[in-house]
Amino acid sequence: MTKKGSFNRPVKVDALPRDGLEQTVEATPAERAAVAEQHGLVDVVKLTATFLMKRAGKGVRVTGAVHAELTQTCVVTLEPFPVTLDEPIDVRFARPTEEPSGRRSEAETLAKDAEDPPDPIVDGKIDLGALAVEFLALALDPYPRKPGAEFTPPPEEAPPASPFVVLSEIAKKG
Repeated sequence: MTKKGSFNRPVKVDALPRDGLEQTVEATPAERAAVAEQHGLVDVVKLTATFLMKRAGKGVRVTGAVHAELTQTCVVTLEPFPVTLDEPIDVRFARPTEEPSGRRSEAETLAKDAEDPPDPIVDGKIDLGALAVEFLALALDPYPRKPGAEFTPPPEEAPPASPFVVLSEIAKKG
């Protein structure tokens, strides 16, 4: 997730219309700089995401895509190079409840039979900016390689002569 305040676009879940809500978010230059610093990128030129938020049972389903134009450093040449990412988003959210009776929360109930449990709705909101950055981070190549860059290992050198060989040579002469 992003640092607090680096790219936040909270949306109140209770305010969702029946037919859903389409939302597009775009990071400001300061937000892009914070995201670049946080993820070790040279630059984030563009960061936008489109979302469709719809009620799904007692929770919310968020679908869409994140688009990013950024600059990474090649692990082979150490040169910066441009990268474009387009990553689909499909996440379920559920409201956690704090019940002292020991009953399961809505999120826990939905997660019981699900492979991927829903993310929690925090303070009645879903942060679309943080969600966009999360999917951007998941799409980043941890070992980015500039197109055409190939690693060539250094030539093997003969192992250095053992200092004991020199001593044995001296002992033979003496």
